Amino acid sequence: MNNQSNFTLIKNGMLYDPRERGRKDVLIGDERILKIAEFIDVPENFETDVVDCSEKMIVPGLIDIHVHLTGGGGETGPHSRVPELPVSEIAEAGITTAVGTLGTDDVTRSVETLLAKAKGLNRHVTSYIYTGSYHLPSPNITGSVKKDIALIDEIIGVKIAISDHRSPQPTLSELKKLASEARVGGMMGNKPGIVHLHVGSGKSGLKPIREAVQGSEIPISQFLPTHLGRSPRLIREGADLVESGGFIDITCPADSSNREEVLEAITNIFKEKDLSLKNVTFSSDGNGSMPEFDEGGNLVGLTKGKVNTLHKTMVDFVRSGSLDLPDALSLFTTNPARRLGISDRKGSLEEGKDADVLILSEDLEIEKGFAKGEQIVEDGKGVIEGPYE
Repeated sequence: MNNQSNFTLIKNGMLYDPRERGRKDVLIGDERILKIAEFIDVPENFETDVVDCSEKMIVPGLIDIHVHLTGGGGETGPHSRVPELPVSEIAEAGITTAVGTLGTDDVTRSVETLLAKAKGLNRHVTSYIYTGSYHLPSPNITGSVKKDIALIDEIIGVKIAISDHRSPQPTLSELKKLASEARVGGMMGNKPGIVHLHVGSGKSGLKPIREAVQGSEIPISQFLPTHLGRSPRLIREGADLVESGGFIDITCPADSSNREEVLEAITNIFKEKDLSLKNVTFSSDGNGSMPEFDEGGNLVGLTKGKVNTLHKTMVDFVRSGSLDLPDALSLFTTNPARRLGISDRKGSLEEGKDADVLILSEDLEIEKGFAKGEQIVEDGKGVIEGPYE
């Protein structure tokens, strides 16, 4: 831990783990949560930083399962490539665990570079990656997707694109084969072996997933489609997938007005079907390009995703009255931790788990943050940075 003291004592905050637990003290040290109690008294000979959290909230750090750590873009040529994401930006967004991914560009970017970026970020925040990209054959490091997932600690699944004019237009056979490789690699490496699918706005929607499951023994839970907030149609298809035992991921909208529409559609559709949100996650798509195409497939606009939309979306859920704070937090903490197979260490505030902790003001703004016990946010600003920032 890089704090000046060996321990940090967070005192008298309203604890959400993410369930509401009342006012608690939290002692962290050696990268872990050491103790949670109504009152903790640390001996005088212990070097301890004390953080007074009266009238504040203590919550788990956010988990972002879809981030372009090495940048996205390139749709209008090399000048449009998004640069790598600095660790300071991740920290300031309250993200303590991030999963990196490639996108359209697997020509000038590689899985090897993505892995190196994740290893570097691991000095401060926990980082994983997906092997593969939009395309087939899936780019990898060891010679196969199965070996990548089984043998490389940071690789937890594989990425591919469907229902998009930029996707490889995978056949049913190719999609099933990829899912099989990911599943077996995950079993061998004791990982989830996720098949993470970029879903475009094409008419086929989630149909390829349903057909792959119906035509094989691969469980629907192996697949994790993302970007389903593109339309109410995709959200409804996603709800059907959840009803069958699957998982879905929603990209946090960058625009506040659009965010309101997406949140309303999700809550209404899931309430209508009487479905829990426990198999739903949100991610930022941070640092990826967000191209806008016309009906002819021509690029008409290009912006960059921001990782801070994760926290903004969580706050909007609560402020709009769509969800209470514990349920909103779950979408960004316990749900992704469970999907990634890391809930034994991440996603909730419990003794023995990683000290990934945020301190929020009464209006839910991030005031302080800790990742693996190291302070990463102070007064709402990131306090860690890479060597070239």
